[in-house]
Amino acid sequence: MKKIILITLLLVSSLFAEFKTLTTEQVQDAIQKGVKVIDIRRIDEFNKYGTIKGSYKLTFFGPSGKYDINKWMTEFQQIVKDKNQPFILVCAHANRSKVVGKFLSDKAGYKNVRELDGGINYGWIDKGLSTIKN
Repeated sequence: MKKIILITLLLVSSLFAEFKTLTTEQVQDAIQKGVKVIDIRRIDEFNKYGTIKGSYKLTFFGPSGKYDINKWMTEFQQIVKDKNQPFILVCAHANRSKVVGKFLSDKAGYKNVRELDGGINYGWIDKGLSTIKN
């Protein structure tokens, strides 16, 4: 009986782990509410296109597509300290943010994973919104 209850609880809790794509307007609203934005692009992309003001730069994939999940997670956990804390991932076109977001939601157990629809290029810059270069 205890085993059935435990399995049921695990299944129900996994239903609440969500990975959602947000519109530009939803991201702007979330930023106003203090939700952290984590930009996972490479340094050359930060330099070329800038970042959303206040976002954290935390490169996931290197130039050749390699990554160090342990190093990245250690840095990520300095920003997102609780698995229930909402945060928004940003990349160039929302391809990398989908991969990383699904990992964080499905494998790492984060409950409020969000991404910017279209990434910074099509979900922010193309909408006429500014970025900063720092």
